[in-house]
Amino acid sequence: MALLLAEAQKLTNDVILQGIYENIVLESMVLQMLPFEEVNGTAVIFNQEATLSGSAWYAVGDTWAEQSVTVAQKSVALKILGGDVDVDAFLQQTYRNPNDLRAVAIASKAKTVSYSFNDAFFNGNTAVNVKQFDGLGKMLTAGQTRSLGVNGAAPTLDDYDALIDLVKPGKPDALFMSRRTRRGLKKLRRGTNSVIESDMNDYGQRVDFYDGIPVITDDNISDVLTQGTATNASVVYAVQFGVGRGLVGLTNGWLQYTDIGELETKDALRMRVKWYCSLMNSRDLAIAGMTGVLPN
Repeated sequence: MALLLAEAQKLTNDVILQGIYENIVLESMVLQMLPFEEVNGTAVIFNQEATLSGSAWYAVGDTWAEQSVTVAQKSVALKILGGDVDVDAFLQQTYRNPNDLRAVAIASKAKTVSYSFNDAFFNGNTAVNVKQFDGLGKMLTAGQTRSLGVNGAAPTLDDYDALIDLVKPGKPDALFMSRRTRRGLKKLRRGTNSVIESDMNDYGQRVDFYDGIPVITDDNISDVLTQGTATNASVVYAVQFGVGRGLVGLTNGWLQYTDIGELETKDALRMRVKWYCSLMNSRDLAIAGMTGVLPN
């Protein structure tokens, strides 16, 4: 059963781990929405539907032809994400509350973990860095991409609607874009004498909506991509989440925290935060992208 990180946090009794979960989720809108499936082993092998089986019309007495579903077998390997953080032993011993000092150090490391996951979520490419998992940019298929021209263009509301329609069945669970692109979307809506809807999420953060779909900004979505002669292009992703439905995170052991202990080369204590994780998309139609997005 898939769990959100916020739900997984409730299943641990370790105070430090709970703090790591909380910091990671608050720092990452992606991790607030992405469900995770716990994996036994180092990888997941799954079958992705390639073509439908088809059907036909028959008359009485006709010979029926068998039409099989074709599938493509794919695999997703878990990757190792994490980092070490050192706390000066003198400060640890003399600080009024040593746990507070350690908590500050862990919170800082949790931020870097969330930022690294977010970056790979959008830009991960195993052909460039085999230690990462593939992100949305690598997962996009040709039929799920709406290009705004050879040299890019400023998107219209029709372009956003066409992007949403590429994800099926149903609507996307989120639209991911840069802050600049969101400003352009708001400008488009004001031009039609309507404003983009907004509401508070479960974490007390204000979230914008377009056509009832959350609009999520992330600084890891670049505004300086190249498309033709344009060097200031961006991309918008439309995504469905869920096991068997679309995008899902993979994890083994969830987040882990280890006290490495005293260091030999300096008077400090080392702590390690690590996460065996990855990203899997079970259906091509669950992800769509609009490329060549220029400022409105």
